[in-house]
Amino acid sequence: MDAVERAEAGARGPLGEVPGRWPRGTVAGLLRACHPGPTVAVTLLVTGLAVASGQDGTGVALVAAAVLAGQLSVGWSNDAVDADRDTALRRSDKPVADGTVGARTVDAAARAALALCVALSLAYGPLAGAVHLAGVAAAWAYNMRLKRTVWSWLPYAVGFASLPAFVALGLPGTPAPAWPVVAASALVGVGAHLGNVLPDIEDDLATGVRGWPQRLGPAGVRLLLPAPLVAATVLLAAGRPGALGIAAVAGALVAATGGSVLGRRWPKVPFLAAILVAGIDVALLLWRGTGRS
Repeated sequence: MDAVERAEAGARGPLGEVPGRWPRGTVAGLLRACHPGPTVAVTLLVTGLAVASGQDGTGVALVAAAVLAGQLSVGWSNDAVDADRDTALRRSDKPVADGTVGARTVDAAARAALALCVALSLAYGPLAGAVHLAGVAAAWAYNMRLKRTVWSWLPYAVGFASLPAFVALGLPGTPAPAWPVVAASALVGVGAHLGNVLPDIEDDLATGVRGWPQRLGPAGVRLLLPAPLVAATVLLAAGRPGALGIAAVAGALVAATGGSVLGRRWPKVPFLAAILVAGIDVALLLWRGTGRS
């Protein structure tokens, strides 16, 4: 190590950041830290709902931008809050833990994205924006505290339920969102929570995270996981009964149950199954043509 390297090493904080400088790979690290898969998926799905609901181009663009900003803020805040825990577990999939980007940088990005989300959400409509921000606030509450409690499922339910309501309330006339759509979205959120946590239950328990799924244990989560997902599909299919609705329910049942069974050997399969069932539910939602009553 030469003199320059020694000087930089001494200037680094406990999180590996050099004051006044961005470490190498910061952009790549931020992209990884935002949970890109869920962030992109949720943004595209809600944007599609806005299109299917008859929103105009400006409205669709605002929905997409607001949801993207909100999801970025949630993903970055999650990694910032969990920085010490992920480092202790030596999570190679976490850029803060592997030193690609510092926790302070991720935290700053989360706060900037949240500020942008507030402006974009309210630009779509005061009531709609307030509903969306309530969902984003619930997700932040999960990251900050609720993930460690028996109420860990609640932020997922509130966050997912807020999305179709956000789209509907920003339409001309501010129509109320259809309750089956909101309820189904909340159920999908609960299922997503169960499937997302399942692979990490042992690590969570080792670091003191005792949310609802951790208290149920892997076997309990695998057993319960199909229930909210299939219930959501039934609610959405009931809006337009017919052969397609029956096929959707059957497909959701097979995917959710199969994911639960295969999860005993491959822990990530239930979450993938949850995504598949969520896709079926979104297809049903788009088939209905609107998220409003």
